This record gives sequence, structure tokens and C-alpha cells, in this order.
Amino acid sequence: MPVFNSRTVFELARGMKAFLSLEAGLTRGEIPAKAPVASGPPAAQIEELARVREQLEVREQEIAGLRQRLSAPRAGGVDPGNVVWIFCSNRSGSTWLSQVMGEIEGHEVWNEPLVGKLFGDLYYVGAAGHQNVKHYILGDYHKGSWLDSIQAFVLSEAGVRFPGVAERGYLIIKEPNGSIGAPLLAEAMPASRVIFLVRDPRDVAASGLDAARKGSWQYENAADRGWKREALADKQPDVWVRRRAQNYVRHAGKAKEAYEAHRGPKALVRYEELRDDTLGTMESLYSTLGIEVGRASLVRAVEKHAWENIPDEEKGQGKFYRKATPGSWREDLTPDQVEIVEQISAPLLKELYPG
Repeated sequence: MPVFNSRTVFELARGMKAFLSLEAGLTRGEIPAKAPVASGPPAAQIEELARVREQLEVREQEIAGLRQRLSAPRAGGVDPGNVVWIFCSNRSGSTWLSQVMGEIEGHEVWNEPLVGKLFGDLYYVGAAGHQNVKHYILGDYHKGSWLDSIQAFVLSEAGVRFPGVAERGYLIIKEPNGSIGAPLLAEAMPASRVIFLVRDPRDVAASGLDAARKGSWQYENAADRGWKREALADKQPDVWVRRRAQNYVRHAGKAKEAYEAHRGPKALVRYEELRDDTLGTMESLYSTLGIEVGRASLVRAVEKHAWENIPDEEKGQGKFYRKATPGSWREDLTPDQVEIVEQISAPLLKELYPG
């Protein structure tokens, strides 16, 4: 049985009541005393009735869209209830987590489709202020409709790329750089599962700073892909750290927003706990998400991707696998850089890493 958003249901009922009250009053040639309109000439009353009718239509669209997203979920052959999102900032351990989950039989990993960036940048950044424009493609007036379209788009593309998931299993979607759109994705797919992966923003900044320096894996990857390489991490490291902290707030903040609003299965995973007790944290994660996984299978997956089993030549300074040591920001960042990160990420830091 679908669980509807109580606010939407309440507003629909209130709008319907107001509409019926106004319509009855106009039919009798009067406006009920409690009708939510000001006294005035008939033309103004009719205009108010039209406004209430329009609001009611919006609420009805929202209810219909939510019902459709919850109850008719096999578009493209993939059940949205078998989709597991990983939302976080980058350099938070999402690659490691998705690798472990991808080892489980029947699990497939969709590595950064950036679908959240596609819609999130357009909704929150590029067209900020357009949400109330009726004809804007992602306008709130037709939000129920385009949320349906987002779900259909994601599931259709997932079905093409991962046809095996349509038969059985789960699709793990790793979306750190697309987490700007996490609230929209979670709202569009209320039956999906959500993982909010968090890591200390100071460690995230330290890891990112190392990755962006000349000679590092990220710097070299930019050249291989034909991207413009920026030496800001070497020339102005404090400026780079500021940008990195702002990026953390943007992505982790939206990931947190999606996690808190989601009414389907969800779990919060801390990188530090994952590092300290990987097997125990993974067992707790799967239990919270309501996914049955054999312990032996989980043990094999954890051992295969353990830090200790990564070849020495693939980890260290300038490598993708750098330290995996929570709290190493104390050695990696200058006092000024620590202060920059703490000031910018203060609300998230205080809530997620108190003390």
C-alpha cells in the first residue's frame, strides 16, 4: 500500500474543500462566510475561484504522480525498489563501498551516471528562481509530471545498460558528483533505497588536495580526457581548499536533504565506521536497507576490497588509494586550511561530527 506525503494529502483536502465551498456559493449567488476570498465584485470572486481550481489541479497532479511512481514501477524492466542510490560528496569512499556491494551476487554497479547533476544543476543552480515559472520545464507547477519522467528516464536507461537487474538483484547507483540532484532523484523514486555516505570534510579536503596536485592521478586523468588542467592546488592551495569545502557543502548538503526526506528504506553510513569495522558496518547497512545477503558472500566481498589487499604500487601519495586513515587531515592540512574547511562546513560538521 503506497504511503502518501501527509502534507500533500492535507493540502489537497484543504484545496478541495475551499473549491467546493466557493463553487457552491457562486451557484447560489453568494460567497460563504468562511470562504478564503475577500469580498468584492463578482468578477473578483470568479477570479479567486479560478485560482483555487488551479491550485487544486496542481495538488491532484502531485497525488497522481506519487501514486504512479509507487505502484507502477517496472518501467524498462527494472523495479525502482531494487535501485540503491549512494549519495555523498566525492572522496568520501563511494568507490570502495560500491565495489564491495558490486561483488554481491545479483548486484550491479552504475558508476556515476551523473543523472543527478543533469537535473540538479538545472533545478538548483542554472535556473534558480525559475521554479515558479509555469512554462519552465522543471517548474514546480508540473513537478509531479516531470518527477514521473525522471523515474521513467532512469529506469529505462538502467534497463538498457543492466538487463540482468530486471530479472533479479539490485542496481547500486554511485552518484557523488551527481548528489546536487539527490533530493529530486529520491523524490522521483520514493520506492528506491538511499545510502547517505558521509566523511569528515577535513579529510575530504585533504584527500582532494592531494589528488589535484601536479603528477597526481586526478591531474593526469584530466590530461588523458582532454580537460583543462588547473594547477590551483599547487599555486594557491588555500583557495583550492576553500572551493573544495564549498563543493562538499553543496553535495553532502543535498545528499543529507534527500536522506532526511526519503520515506523508503535508507541508511546513513560513516566512512570512519566503514573503515574501522567494514564487515559489521556492511551487515548493518544491508539489514537497515532490508536486503538479504548471505554472510559468507559479504565476507568474501569485504576481504577482496580490503585496504590491505590493494597492491602497494597502487596506493600512497598522489594515488587514487591514498591513506584510508580517518583524521589524517591533522597532518595533511595547514592550520589556516583547517579553519577554512571548518568555517565553511560548520553546520554539517557540527551535526555529523560533533566534538
